[in-house]
Amino acid sequence: MSDILSQDEIESLLNSLSDGGGEGSEAAAAGKKDGNAGGQISGFSKRASRSAVAYEVYDFRRPDKFSKEQLRTLQMLHETFGRLAGTNLSALLRTNVSIDLISLEQVPYEEYLRSISSSVFTIFSIPPLSGQAAIEMEFDLIFTMIDRLLGGPGRPFKRNNLTDIEVPLFHQIAGRMFAALKSAWEGVVIVNPSIEEIETSSQFVQIAPPSDIVVSILFEVRVGEAHGALSLCIPYMVLKPITAKLSAQKWFAATSNRKQTKAHRNALVGQLNSAPVDLAIRMGKSRISVQEFLSLRKDDVIRLDQKVKQDMVLTVSNQDKFRGIPSLNGNTIAFHVNSTIQED
Repeated sequence: MSDILSQDEIESLLNSLSDGGGEGSEAAAAGKKDGNAGGQISGFSKRASRSAVAYEVYDFRRPDKFSKEQLRTLQMLHETFGRLAGTNLSALLRTNVSIDLISLEQVPYEEYLRSISSSVFTIFSIPPLSGQAAIEMEFDLIFTMIDRLLGGPGRPFKRNNLTDIEVPLFHQIAGRMFAALKSAWEGVVIVNPSIEEIETSSQFVQIAPPSDIVVSILFEVRVGEAHGALSLCIPYMVLKPITAKLSAQKWFAATSNRKQTKAHRNALVGQLNSAPVDLAIRMGKSRISVQEFLSLRKDDVIRLDQKVKQDMVLTVSNQDKFRGIPSLNGNTIAFHVNSTIQED
C-alpha cells in the first residue's frame, strides 16, 4: 500500500472543508487504506477542525496615523474650541450661537474633499507648526451670520460667492474662531492662526496630497433658529511634531496647572484697561407721585434734594464712586473729582 493519498481523496478532503465537514468523515473513512494513510488523514482533519484565527482588517490605503488616545485628546481639545468659538460668535452676532462637535476621524484628504459640496474654505497657517489647515463652512451658515452682522434677522441668501463687502465681514467671523482655536490649543502648543486665502471651490484647496491622512472634525452650528455644518481639516504632517503631546494626561496637566506668567497678567490688565465703562453724574434726586409725573409739561420745575454748593455724585456702571463738581475744560464740560466714595 502506498502512503500517499490519491487525487480523488485529496479533492474529497478539500470539499469536506468547504462544505463544513459533513462529507469529511466519509472521505476520511474512504481514505483509510492502511494505518499510515489513516494517520495522515486524521492529523490533517484535526488541523482543519481548529477554529479560525481572529484577525483585524487593515487597509494599507488608509493607514492609522493617530492612536485612540491621541484621537480622544484631539476630541476634547476641539470640544473646547467649539464651546469658546460659540461664545465669541454669540458676542459678535448678538444672538445665541452653539457649536457642537459631531465626529472626529482620520481619513485620506481626497475622501474629505469628496464629502464637501457647496462651502467656503478658509485656508490658514498655524505657526509655529509648518503647513496649512482649512476651516469649511456652508454658504447658508455664512450668509446667516453676515446678515446678523449687518443688523438683519439672520436670513441666508442663495448664492455661491462672497462680494467685496462680505469678505471683510467674513474675516471678522473667522478671526473670532481663530481666537477660540488659539485658546483651546494652549494646553498643547501656543499657535497663532492667520488667514492665508479664502476659496469657494474644493478643487483649489490643496493643503495636502490626495492620499495623505488628515484629521476631519465635523461640527454642527446653530445661529438662533438657523443651523448648518462646519468642519476643520488638519493634515497629519501639520500635527506630526506635537503627536507626543497629544495625550489626555499631559493635556489635563497643562490646562489645570498652567502658571500665571507675567505675560498673562499683562494681557489680562490690558484687556481690563481697555474695557469701556458707563459714567454718569447724578445731580440730585426727587420723589414725586405718578399723577405729578403724568402732569409734567414744558418749563415745569422739579425740586431736587441737591444743594447748589454741594458735591455731586459720579457713578460708574450705576455704582457711586466719586464726589465732585462740574467744571469747564476749555469749551468742554468736565467733572472735577474732590473725593472718593468708600464702599460699605
